[in-house]
Amino acid sequence: MVPAWFRFIILGAVKDPMGYEFLEHTADVYVSAWGGSLEEAFGSVATAMMEVITDPGKLEPRKEVEVSLEAGDLESLLYLWLEEIIIMVDAEGLLFSEFHVSEVARTEEVRLYATLRGEEFDSERHEQRQAVKAVTYHMMEVTEEDGRHVLKFVLDV
Repeated sequence: MVPAWFRFIILGAVKDPMGYEFLEHTADVYVSAWGGSLEEAFGSVATAMMEVITDPGKLEPRKEVEVSLEAGDLESLLYLWLEEIIIMVDAEGLLFSEFHVSEVARTEEVRLYATLRGEEFDSERHEQRQAVKAVTYHMMEVTEEDGRHVLKFVLDV
């Protein structure tokens, strides 16, 4: 079986409909994630961040968490989405291997509905890569290129 990181990084080089890549940055982690829809792109964003934290391929979908967020624009929604996951990792010790973003709705506000699946951190089974301290608005972009939604962001590690 091909590990998730291999699929996203290697196939990402040829710009699969959904994926991510890590871009060059001097001190932090700069990510470009994409999808054929906003829902796929937001799922790619979360998978990329989890890849920074641990190996998602070694996580079991034992717990399910529902997430509902609202923001004024897509950049703020991206920030809140990543911040929500960071809080669950830091405060609750949860790690996630599956991110199903069911809807990103644009009305007066921008809303996101998602289901996350994963499990509690277990030092015996889970690799500790880098701790993500925060997401930043620095270099954040939400664009549409060639029919794909592209989200770029920096993680403070």
